[in-house]
Amino acid sequence: MLTLKNQFDDRFDLVAYLQSLAPWAEGNQSSIQGGRQKAEMKLQEIDPIAYARTRNFGDGKISRLSPYIHHGVLSLNEVRNHALKTCKQPEQISKFIQELAWRDFWQRVLTQHPEWAWEDVEAYKTGFSAEDYANTLPDDIAQGRTGIACMDAFIHELMETGYIHNHARMYLASYIVHFRRIRWQVGAKWFLQHLLDGDVASNNFSWQWVASTFSHKPYIFNLENVAKYFSKQVDTTPHHNLLLDASYEELQLQLFPNRRKTI
Repeated sequence: MLTLKNQFDDRFDLVAYLQSLAPWAEGNQSSIQGGRQKAEMKLQEIDPIAYARTRNFGDGKISRLSPYIHHGVLSLNEVRNHALKTCKQPEQISKFIQELAWRDFWQRVLTQHPEWAWEDVEAYKTGFSAEDYANTLPDDIAQGRTGIACMDAFIHELMETGYIHNHARMYLASYIVHFRRIRWQVGAKWFLQHLLDGDVASNNFSWQWVASTFSHKPYIFNLENVAKYFSKQVDTTPHHNLLLDASYEELQLQLFPNRRKTI
């Protein structure tokens, strides 16, 4: 049995070794660095109070700890306890603690219902049945060539870094499921192929929430919403994002023409 090398002179040595093990892998290494030392540095940098106010913004005070939590370098308990030490009033960081609790909750749900990982928990609330959604991911999405500037930017960031902001994940999931009418399982699998923090429970149940197979309605967004939260990070000009440049009322009619009949 092959014994893997576990001591390296530097990160370049590590990357070269990994490339020798997987010569088929494409692209460059992510800017996210692993290991306990980096995880502890990231943990010391978190601002759980500011997180509550800014977490939905592309430049908000998010922790970026999920890759370390997913791979067991940091535990949820360790992150929570550190966050509690950063403030005198725990209620100030309740939103940060809640997000840690959601991660634990989804793990427990999956343990109780492992079949829900890839099966619809409920029927779609979109006016369409599961059979109306495609079973493959189109090349233009997989390659970040949709022609929608903000979506393409998020896709390229995902593929190049192995990480994107949670709000951007929701946008992409909604675009794939509702704007392109592709099954959530297809998008969830695609995310797991690229995300360094690709946790099946958190990832797949979030996709089901967006799709409406584990929530009471589909999640959609428009260009105005993307511009509000990400105008500093991606191109949100209307002429580069025509499909998204509409009101929510207009999008509801375009995306779910049958849904009004069932309400």
